[in-house]
Amino acid sequence: MPVIDSSTIPLAGQATNIVLISFFFTACLSAYVVYQRFFHPLASVPGPFWASTTRLWITKHSWDGDMHRTMIALHEKHGPIVRTGPNEVSIADLSAIKTIYGAGTKFRKSDWYSVWQGHRKFDLFAERDEKLHGKQRSSISSAYAMTSLKDLEPYVDDTVMRFMDAMSERQNQVVDMGKWAQLFAFDVIGEITFSKSFGFMEAQADDGSFAQIEGALKSASWIGQVPWLYWLHDRLMPVIGNHLALNNRHGSLRTLAAKEISARMDRGSDRKDILSKLHAAQKEKAELDDNGVVSMATSNIFAGSDTTAISTRAIIYYLLKNPQYKQRLIEEIDDFRRQGKLSDPVTLAEADSMPYLQAVMYEALRCHPAVGMSLPRVTPAGGATIANTFIPAGTVVGANPWVVHRNKEVYGEDVEDFRPDRWLKEDTGDMRRFFFAFGSGARMCLGRNISWMEMSKLIPTLFLHYNLELADQDAEWTEKCFWFVMQQGVNIRLSKRAVPS
Repeated sequence: MPVIDSSTIPLAGQATNIVLISFFFTACLSAYVVYQRFFHPLASVPGPFWASTTRLWITKHSWDGDMHRTMIALHEKHGPIVRTGPNEVSIADLSAIKTIYGAGTKFRKSDWYSVWQGHRKFDLFAERDEKLHGKQRSSISSAYAMTSLKDLEPYVDDTVMRFMDAMSERQNQVVDMGKWAQLFAFDVIGEITFSKSFGFMEAQADDGSFAQIEGALKSASWIGQVPWLYWLHDRLMPVIGNHLALNNRHGSLRTLAAKEISARMDRGSDRKDILSKLHAAQKEKAELDDNGVVSMATSNIFAGSDTTAISTRAIIYYLLKNPQYKQRLIEEIDDFRRQGKLSDPVTLAEADSMPYLQAVMYEALRCHPAVGMSLPRVTPAGGATIANTFIPAGTVVGANPWVVHRNKEVYGEDVEDFRPDRWLKEDTGDMRRFFFAFGSGARMCLGRNISWMEMSKLIPTLFLHYNLELADQDAEWTEKCFWFVMQQGVNIRLSKRAVPS
């Protein structure tokens, strides 16, 4: 009679349990995938396989910094609506833009913005409560309105002239214009916000703020796709420490802003800078407290320099890559100068009256909008029909500026080409209506007027005084999309030119 080794029975039982558990999890995973692919309300929306099953797909592309180009390719392949997450879609249907972003919309900002806001009570960019946002925006909007530009323009003039002096010292050298565009933009923020330049152009370098901002942008871009992970990290920080560069926005950069505010108050100033306007608003708006003022100053530092620098790089780069358009701009500049219609530095009013300059600026920002990711919103109760597809309530939807700006029905078949002349036709209504460089609707970028003023003054003044050429005409710049699409490789040579009289 065979002898049974009873010691093997528990092992056999354990193996059976492992098989059963593995089978259970495999079955659950398979059921989940089948549901997402065939039975989920978004199952009919085309898109990458992995995007429909996990947030890892969109998180990876946010980490890689290629979201802007990825979304263009996906919409070219799949059409006006693409599934980019288990419960998220990207929209290229122009009729939906107003529905999602227009005044009075019921589409609210998604949880992606919660990581940007953190624990801040006053944050115009990230605030998701529309009523609270409306009160906060009304309390500070006058400081950023077009009427305020007259007060701020002389401070921009001073910075433009310091920039021109720096270029004069670098004639016939290879100049990293991308770096200098950001040094300039940062110094402008200091002048118009705190009545004191940061001195970056004089130092020919920043104080580490650029790296902190870039790190925060990269960090926020990917962890915003999995906000629960941010809040878990936030809860564990007392134990594990801070491992997210995003917190620079809530920490070191906010500390810098508070320090500059304190210094500005200590030295005093009769300038009508943004800080003085915010303090004046405090007297009338109870919702604008000292923390709100610090938050606005932090936002100026964090976003005000990068967006303007990105757009300035784009204008210069595209002009130098397309000499025929550069020449037309120079001809307009020289013609205005000969007619006595151009000051030195150029005024905002003069720049606004230069049709080709305006066309160049619009076209550069169309080709390279600063923001390269979708602006995510949440579909309201009752759902919505977008691009002939019903989108259920709670679904995250968003439009990407890079996709919107490449709509051939609006901008023509040559959407990949830099062609300023498209903005000179009689009817540019749709082109301007869907110009998404500063966002759209009620949440449009608050600092757009200031940014446009900086570029309007710097670009014609620069090309008035200097011949600019790329150091290597054949070299292409590089792009990285961490919310903002930052560029490297705008290396130029410049030489003095005779200013028309």
